[in-house]
Amino acid sequence: MKKIWIVLIFLLSIIFIFFPSSKYENSYFQIETYKSKNDQDQDGIDDQTDILIGVREYIASKPKYKSKYYETGYPNDRYGVCTDVVINGLVFAGYDVMELVNQDILKNKDQYNIDKVDKRIDFRRVKNLKIYLDNHAISLTKDIKNIKEWQGGDIVVFSNHIGIVSNYRNKKGIPLIIHHASPYQIHYEEDILESRKDIVGHYRIS
Repeated sequence: MKKIWIVLIFLLSIIFIFFPSSKYENSYFQIETYKSKNDQDQDGIDDQTDILIGVREYIASKPKYKSKYYETGYPNDRYGVCTDVVINGLVFAGYDVMELVNQDILKNKDQYNIDKVDKRIDFRRVKNLKIYLDNHAISLTKDIKNIKEWQGGDIVVFSNHIGIVSNYRNKKGIPLIIHHASPYQIHYEEDILESRKDIVGHYRIS
């Protein structure tokens, strides 16, 4: 009997990994999709939408998880970490994240507490991105039950992780998260918010 349960649990795990749960759009919950008033790159697409497009283009390339230092600052190969998901979305929308974070660090050194400033890597650290977002983005609710306040293209920060809020939700209306957490991750878009107890920030680019 015990062996049967082990096999069933194993099979359910495989199903969960390879066949994620159903996705629901805002309209299913009668939630109006947020559109930003900003268009940083002036391409006719608002920033919130641009961020999502950029993030989806990035994960479509199936980046491999690996922490590396780049002389270019921005990764120029198919490797990356969690911050690169967010960074690619913002860059696609027209924000030079490396330059913006560096400027903020130089202006607010006491907040960042960095011994040696390195423009090429500082912007790819979660703690630094959080400080930058605290200083320059709209801070929103961390209560995941307040589903209307979570919109695709928002940024969510955990204690040592970061991702982009998807425009798709689970059956409760809680949004999926687009992120890159480990070398063993199969799906880049996952239903993880309810299992995380370490949400430290929820932001929207203003």
